Amino acid sequence: MSLKRRIAARELTVGSWLSFGYPSVCEIMATSGFDWLVIDMEHTAIDMFQAQQLIQIIDLAQCVPLVRVGENDPLAIKRAMDAGAHGVIVPMVNTAAEARKAVSAIRYPPAGTRGVGLGRAHAYGLGFEKYKAWAEQETVLIVQIEHIEGVENLEQILAVDGVDGFIVGPYDLSGSLGRPGDFSHPAVATALETVRNIMHQSDKVGGYHIVHSNQAELPRKIDQGYRFIAYGDDMVFLSEKISAESGFAMQCATEAIRGNS
Repeated sequence: MSLKRRIAARELTVGSWLSFGYPSVCEIMATSGFDWLVIDMEHTAIDMFQAQQLIQIIDLAQCVPLVRVGENDPLAIKRAMDAGAHGVIVPMVNTAAEARKAVSAIRYPPAGTRGVGLGRAHAYGLGFEKYKAWAEQETVLIVQIEHIEGVENLEQILAVDGVDGFIVGPYDLSGSLGRPGDFSHPAVATALETVRNIMHQSDKVGGYHIVHSNQAELPRKIDQGYRFIAYGDDMVFLSEKISAESGFAMQCATEAIRGNS
């Protein structure tokens, strides 16, 4: 079943984030078992050429490639889709009007305004009609809720036809409340509770990005009803593992030196 259909059925899917533009790292992530991977083009140095290569690797691994575009911009959305992404995550969507803008950018006329060009997605010019039919049925559009204004307008945002669901960006959301990274602060906790309440009343899928790998947090988010969960990030996975292993190695070395003194 395609990701689009799994999302529509509110089936739980778990993916991860790519911040590095390195093909080998992408291949490790794509073959690790995640349902989908998001190529982050907002907070990283990944360019469009690199993104297309990563999309190819993810495709070959039979994982689903998504792109978080840098902003809610028709050109950025068009280029990501032309490169072969199965969908996009659009950051900082705060109103229904902004959601409609993203929907229009990802759909071909007459339903939208996506420009018609021939690229990798269209079999390099040999498969436009086939791709257009696929895109009309299978393109995924997830809006990112990462500001208190987006929380306040979430019901209206999710009512926009063409929006498949949302994903919470917890760091920016907490930052919009003046408490970046402080997820236990009452104002942040209240905002997240509001998100969950709206999510439970909606027929659209709700998601959450657990940025740091936390094996206690993942089941908690599942229990809260989130069904589109991004777990970790290649950069964070590497940083956490290197930090843990180097700490272990240096502790062993320190203990050995003390034992010989």
